[in-house]
Order: sequence, then C-alpha cells, then structure tokens
Amino acid sequence: MHLYEVLRRPLITEKNTLLKESGKYAFDVAIKANKNEIKKAVEKAFTVEVMSVNIISVHGKTKRRGKGLAVTPSRKKALVTIKKGQKIEFFEGI
Repeated sequence: MHLYEVLRRPLITEKNTLLKESGKYAFDVAIKANKNEIKKAVEKAFTVEVMSVNIISVHGKTKRRGKGLAVTPSRKKALVTIKKGQKIEFFEGI
C-alpha cells in the first residue's frame, strides 16, 4: 500500500484535542493498513518521530433507513504518539 493512501483524514474531536497536549494524534486510516505502514506514513507526511501506534477497528452499525435497514461502513482509527517535544503543525491551527 502506498504511503499516501494510508492516512485518510485527521480526527478532530474534543477528546482528541485534549490528547494533543500529551503528544497523541488521531487519524482515520485505511482498513488494510498496519502499524508499520501508519508509522512510516506519519513520519514522512509530518517529519516527526513516532514512538507508538495504537489501532482501533470500528465496526459498522445497523441503522434504520426508511422501511429497511442499512449498515454504516466500518473504519479504522489510529492513535499515534510522537516523541516528546515535537508536534504536528497541521493540528495547531485548529
């Protein structure tokens, strides 16, 4: 998988904004991406040193849509911890 296909979008929520203080950043990543690919993609995209990567698989939920049922798509989230003293500038303006 190409490095630019791994990171889909940053996850910007209230909880993730508080985690930013401790050097942890959350991303929505490709479902087939593993920890090594995520680490390489973050290091290349933001020029920081990644200490650890935690992955959370979020399964799709069944919802009512009109008379039938529909399933929301499954996704994968990554919580990336970077080296102390470094920061990702992308998140700083938000």
